[in-house]
Amino acid sequence: MKLIGSYTSPYVRKISVILLEKGLAFELIAVSPWIEDPRLVALNPLGKVPVLMTGQENFFDSPIIADYLELICPEPALLPAEPLSALRVRQLAALADGITDAAMMIVRECQRRADEQNEKVLLSQRGKIHRGLDALEVSAREAQWINTGTLSLADIALGCALGFINYRRVVPNWCVDRPVLVEMASRLLARTSFARTAPPVATALYASEML
Repeated sequence: MKLIGSYTSPYVRKISVILLEKGLAFELIAVSPWIEDPRLVALNPLGKVPVLMTGQENFFDSPIIADYLELICPEPALLPAEPLSALRVRQLAALADGITDAAMMIVRECQRRADEQNEKVLLSQRGKIHRGLDALEVSAREAQWINTGTLSLADIALGCALGFINYRRVVPNWCVDRPVLVEMASRLLARTSFARTAPPVATALYASEML
């Protein structure tokens, strides 16, 4: 299999972590997520990463790719077998992805000249991140659908979200009053699958460096 994208994309990283955790061999084809590349558009009309090329067909959108990988390689399972329980894990994964979306919007806004940046956009996206992290802190403390001791899709999505926030330093104070997420981040980012997919230039920050 070939994975199109870059580890600077948290969604590409999420799929890479899943592939590594499941022991599936793949080749990363480096394509920037920030520049419209004709090769990428030919595979995904939206021009977005990640794209997974299986040799028979191509899949895009990270939740779809994650579902495909769970289908072809059920072990180790990243979702519960019971459908409603699986849906609850997917919802927490979607919440983590939503936090990532907000962080990416902040990155894009901060790429503008300082006098062109929209402060309302920045405040709105930071609010989404903080509310999302508050909800995940509660869920992680309950340890029913996330942080259960068995790695899940939601754990991976959360680890990639926190890794991206640290990498881009978009919310440097995110760990304040969120001790369970801090512990989770430290543990997840230390896993081999996360260490091997750390974004280039800067490595993922660990709990002691998050403040």
